[in-house]
Amino acid sequence: MKRSKRFEILEKREVNKDGFVKEWPQVGLIAMNGPSDPKPSIKIENGKIVELDGKARKDFDMIDIFVADYAINLEKAVEVIGKDSTELAKMIVSVDIPREEIIKLTTAMTPAKIVDVVEKMNVVEMMMALQKMRARKTPSNQCHVTNVKDNPVQIAADAAEAALRGFDEMETTVAVARYAPLNALALLTGAQVGRPGILTQCAVEEATELELGMRGLTCYAETVSVYGTESVFVDGDDTPWSKAFLASAYASRGLKMRFTSGTGSEVLMGYAEGKSMLYLEARCIYVTRGAGVQGLQNGSISCIGVPGSVPSGIRAVLAENLITTMLDMEVASGNDQTFSHSPMRRTARTLMQMLPGTDFIFSGYSAVPNYDNMFAGSNFDAEDFDDYNIIQRDLKVDGGLRPVSEKEVINIRNKAAKAIQAVFKGLGLPQITDEEVEAATYAHGSKDMPKRDMVEDIKAAGEMMKKGITGIDVVKALYKNGFEDISERVLNMLKQRVSGDYLHTSSIIDSDFNVISAVNDCNDYRGPGTGYRLSEERWNEIKDIPNAKSPEDFE
Repeated sequence: MKRSKRFEILEKREVNKDGFVKEWPQVGLIAMNGPSDPKPSIKIENGKIVELDGKARKDFDMIDIFVADYAINLEKAVEVIGKDSTELAKMIVSVDIPREEIIKLTTAMTPAKIVDVVEKMNVVEMMMALQKMRARKTPSNQCHVTNVKDNPVQIAADAAEAALRGFDEMETTVAVARYAPLNALALLTGAQVGRPGILTQCAVEEATELELGMRGLTCYAETVSVYGTESVFVDGDDTPWSKAFLASAYASRGLKMRFTSGTGSEVLMGYAEGKSMLYLEARCIYVTRGAGVQGLQNGSISCIGVPGSVPSGIRAVLAENLITTMLDMEVASGNDQTFSHSPMRRTARTLMQMLPGTDFIFSGYSAVPNYDNMFAGSNFDAEDFDDYNIIQRDLKVDGGLRPVSEKEVINIRNKAAKAIQAVFKGLGLPQITDEEVEAATYAHGSKDMPKRDMVEDIKAAGEMMKKGITGIDVVKALYKNGFEDISERVLNMLKQRVSGDYLHTSSIIDSDFNVISAVNDCNDYRGPGTGYRLSEERWNEIKDIPNAKSPEDFE
């Protein structure tokens, strides 16, 4: 057959390298409104839920039991189940009804009811609702700082630059599991060089992650996964109760933490039970609320290719972020794994959260080039910084980042590399050479770094844990080796464990070590002129991109 040249050209477009499938509800390949999704219902006897979304208590699985016993506000549950879902959706979007009134209703909904309500909204209405329903007024951002060689000098320098660029939280992980202590150490040090008050975490196996936190080498955790079907949940030898116990272990040591979930995980693991991705994700969100956890990382996360392949899938991702806020929790709203070859699709997916603002617009903007991102790459990376800053400027929207000068970046990277050099010296870890400091100062990624002796580093990481090295030892090493200012910053982060203020919902810490959270920065959006608005200072910062011409340039 003679081909249309137009179609031949279209076939070569980047978007057609993506994978797409038609809906297949039987295996869970349907984003929303699945034919087997349960209908909303609730019955309460003697203060206990005996029917939940069409299922009698005798037929409850463990997720049903946990949700019924811990996650639903019973006071208004019967009232809300009887309300028309479209009317409830209108109330959520309305600028005339305050968030605190809506929360009383949304926290009384069953999983099927809350899904039914958000299904009544289009994406613009969901974004309107998200702008009103997020817990903390001020939006923020989180980044990934990793590299394929687990090079601690590069991690420290990249973290310092990321802090300078505006990220309030940073997450690292490892290529080699035994490197975790060094990665956590480098991220903590580098981040505090970039700006005081940055929260850091090291995403590894849960026991190690918890120990690093208890040692004061990390400040928060989020890779505690929950799932929407019993078969998937127990596949990892977990239950909602064991996850709740783990959450309490973090909280008891003054560590902020949130759970992780996302549409599509049950499909990937083969146990979707014929339900839609959004309904199963709603169950995850309710488990999180029932466990008493302050927030959730969702937005499909590492499963984004699954909802991204089906109709309305990206809309479902926005819906899961919205549901999290409707249950009065912090949301770190994904955007953290690359899912498309198309720059247009990547941007469209991100704008759903960037424009209304979320607690953390990215739960992992890659502050490194994607070849160094050990979380399988991010939707935006270090090569997109200028694009992102200009989108903020174009739309007068706060995406959590700021333009920086080349001189600022070189100086802060150099200081961070020297600081981690001092820490390694003070703790008796393998030497960091001046050559490595110089390379990290100017590097784009690990391809620009000299090789380290990985065998010696891994051996030293193990010894570091055996010796019981803690955050206080890091404070001492910095202080004794000429970095008194950074030493004080790390010490102040350890003090946060004692006060516990940053365990409040949606907490971040500013450069003066004030905790900003849903308690003292509650979202009060009620339409134009209310809620979060760019201050004059912040708008001037966003506008001031280095490559914009000034009037003086034309004189």
